[in-house]
Amino acid sequence: MPITARGSRLKWRRLVPVATAALMAVALTPAGAQGAATGPKESRPVYSYDKAIREAVWVDTRIDGDADGRTDRVAVDIVRPMEPAQRGRKIPVIMDASPYYSCCGRGNESQKKTYDADGDPVQFPLYYDNYFVPRGYAFVAVDLAGTNRSDGCVDVGGRSDIQSAKAVVDWLNGRGKAYTSRTGSERAKAGWSTGNTAMIGKSYDGTIANGVAATGVEGLRTIVPIGAISSWYDYYFAQGAPLYDSGPEWLSDYVESPEARTRCQDVQKRLVDEAPRNGDFTRLWAERDYVPDADNVKASIFAVHGMQDLNVRAKHFGQWWDALADAGVDRKIWLSQTGHVDPFDFRRGHWVKTLHRWFDHELLGYDNGIDREPMADIERAPDQWSTDQVWPPRSTDATSLRPGKGSAPGVGTLSLKRAAPGATETFTDDPRLSESDWAARIDESTPSKAGFTTKPLTRDLRLSGSSKVTITATPSTSTAHLSAVLVDLGPDTIRDYTASGEGITTLTHRTCWGPSTTGDSSCFKETKARTANVDYTVFSRGWADLGTYADARKGRPLTPGKRYTITLDLHASDHVVPAGHRLALIVGGTDAGLIDPPSTTPTLGIDLSRTVAELPVVGGAKAYARATAGSRVSTPSGARLDGVAEPRAVRPIPGATR
Repeated sequence: MPITARGSRLKWRRLVPVATAALMAVALTPAGAQGAATGPKESRPVYSYDKAIREAVWVDTRIDGDADGRTDRVAVDIVRPMEPAQRGRKIPVIMDASPYYSCCGRGNESQKKTYDADGDPVQFPLYYDNYFVPRGYAFVAVDLAGTNRSDGCVDVGGRSDIQSAKAVVDWLNGRGKAYTSRTGSERAKAGWSTGNTAMIGKSYDGTIANGVAATGVEGLRTIVPIGAISSWYDYYFAQGAPLYDSGPEWLSDYVESPEARTRCQDVQKRLVDEAPRNGDFTRLWAERDYVPDADNVKASIFAVHGMQDLNVRAKHFGQWWDALADAGVDRKIWLSQTGHVDPFDFRRGHWVKTLHRWFDHELLGYDNGIDREPMADIERAPDQWSTDQVWPPRSTDATSLRPGKGSAPGVGTLSLKRAAPGATETFTDDPRLSESDWAARIDESTPSKAGFTTKPLTRDLRLSGSSKVTITATPSTSTAHLSAVLVDLGPDTIRDYTASGEGITTLTHRTCWGPSTTGDSSCFKETKARTANVDYTVFSRGWADLGTYADARKGRPLTPGKRYTITLDLHASDHVVPAGHRLALIVGGTDAGLIDPPSTTPTLGIDLSRTVAELPVVGGAKAYARATAGSRVSTPSGARLDGVAEPRAVRPIPGATR
């Protein structure tokens, strides 16, 4: 996975013709609000939310996922301002396509859709409708196939899921068919739509946005994936090592409507048969891997991810971001210190303002300057943010740090110097222990890990991007899993990402983000950062089944006593190790709570001369040399270090509750 910047940012394309932008300015901006010479800079809340048109249509997906002899229709709930429709003016669309609208809810308060006696939508979860409809946007909430009021079957990121949303984009652009009921023949037209569509959503919803963008569908102007998956294989496995004790069939069953569970048993069976628990990469996973199709993406992308997200791990945004960079896609990113949390719940005011400007620029063509602002916002400490014009910074370079022998077994060094031939360390997999246990005893000889640390830094050292660790290991058994984690050793106050809330605490008072109706409030509970004082911070991690040493897509039995070399992809991050702290690399077996153990409990010998960490250091090897120049070996106190609680095993549900 590339870890360096991809050159200068491309010139931002104008997504809406000038004439269209001028027309939208007349429709969406009050008279005299903006100077005619400069054009509009911001859409204003000039339309009635209370009088907005609320309707439901069923879009034909053109596939028959449930094999009932007719093509599936997906339910599309729409809320749009009345006034532009009365004047014959067209408006753009913000869409959230989700499997969670009836089973699980959306947002921090788990809101679900509600309907009146006629079946028309009343409550649209989240704030998108309340805030953007008065500003001249339509909000569209799509039930994925097999969920809520839709036909078809859930296939967990496959063709049916993606086509559920893509068909709606086609319909909004005049290329598809929709009906006023689930089974009727009366057609519904989208003559009110400009066709310019944005997709937004957290977790599963953002994943669908990634997948639809990867089709290259015309009319999709931008996507805003929040904590989203880029490859479903990487959601369930890490280079052959299973991350959960269940596969996609469990998630499909969890989100499907009761009637879909009955009619979709064949789809459920395929999700079992074609996704073997041995971790092999099958055709099913290839269909659900959007990264190779980044070249198809025509939409711009505003990605948001928690760097401590242990549900949808940060590898997902890292590999997607790098592929999009190679494809020349216009991009923007926010990286927080939270876990699996929406920016509305960790940086609310700034988020809504930024998202508003983003949609105004991308869907209305307003020249508001957001395309000339820094590409990346990065949370450095709870509620403290920095920016980068390009991410990763252009000076980022892969720097080879190597483990070496220390003064005690399993307590080694990390430096630019290669270890002497024959230098080894040994540990025995203990599936009860996690990265927290390893880091807490980094300066002790313990049987379950090998730890390697730099000297205390004399300058700050920044790592920005994705890392790789190549390990040469000799197992004692025919199966083995490996973990590698990067740790900042030093006191800090961080978001408590393993606690309930994953870095936030929900308060009782509410703030409002637009007008409300009796059935749809715009007021949501505020939050604040939940923090922990720690002695260390694990900031990047990666895992693999050693049996995938020859082919990351297919495992094989190991020969005890034979040496194998494997490269682990670590999750993307952006972390500054401050002066006075130490940087550590820990190599272990099963990372409890994050990967499942192998069928045996091997002892592994690590050949240090053939093991190396390739880290994305801003400034490269010279910056590392400056940060360690003049530093002296510290004398560890021997005390157990405190961190956040050990990672909690999460259910394989991307974003169903927060």
